[in-house]
Amino acid sequence: MTWHFTEDTAAFRTAAGAHLAAEPTRNTVVLTRMDGADRLGWWAGPDGRVTGVLALSGSGALDLGATTEEAARALASRPGDAPVRVRGETAAVEAYARASGRPWKPVVRMRLFRLGVPVPPDPAPEGRHRTAAAPDIPLATAWTREFAAAIGDEPAEDYTGFAAERISEGRLVLWEAPDGRPVSMAAVSRTSEGQARVHLVYTPPAERGNGYAAGATAAIGRVAADRGATRILLFTDLANPTSNALYQRLGYRPVTDHLGVEFTGTEG
Repeated sequence: MTWHFTEDTAAFRTAAGAHLAAEPTRNTVVLTRMDGADRLGWWAGPDGRVTGVLALSGSGALDLGATTEEAARALASRPGDAPVRVRGETAAVEAYARASGRPWKPVVRMRLFRLGVPVPPDPAPEGRHRTAAAPDIPLATAWTREFAAAIGDEPAEDYTGFAAERISEGRLVLWEAPDGRPVSMAAVSRTSEGQARVHLVYTPPAERGNGYAAGATAAIGRVAADRGATRILLFTDLANPTSNALYQRLGYRPVTDHLGVEFTGTEG
């Protein structure tokens, strides 16, 4: 039983394709990040069956897909591997962190949801949605930075390219109040393996409490479905009961809990 690594996305798909296809929802983060990853990995047992996958970025962020605790512990014991941050299903991340021998702390606890039967917002928010366009890039860039700060991420210096990519591909919607002001946004990932993940659901503090996020979320879900996604996913922060309740009212159902940890020093 061992971990294998590659920088070649095609080789990774060949080796881990059956595992990715069998568990696409649990592997959503690896599937959406593998094209930009610095290194990809898979854990194979004596029979060749893959029961763990990962994507590692150059910034030291490690994302685990559907991975057994055994595979996570084996990964942590490898010499030379010392990611700064690890995210994935709670049991696997905790197994990795404890086996690493390095000081660590939890930074976010999340829940992965999948959309079942869509339920329109009730009551329906005032206003309407529209697909964001090039003139909206500055606003979407600023809101993306505010979103990152709100969820506890270290904001990047510039989110212009991040926002522009989603807007140019028609993957970001804005909710407008009746007077035409943008008051909320939501984006969706590219569709991969028949699924897409909603993200960047953000409403500025002054506009909250009016149902705008519900309207934007429902709208971007329809965009994903129209683009061929048969499974629509999203993550919520478990520390935010408001958003967890909102998405369940819209028809999202929990799949599994995730944990993000940071390592705070060297091996003890």
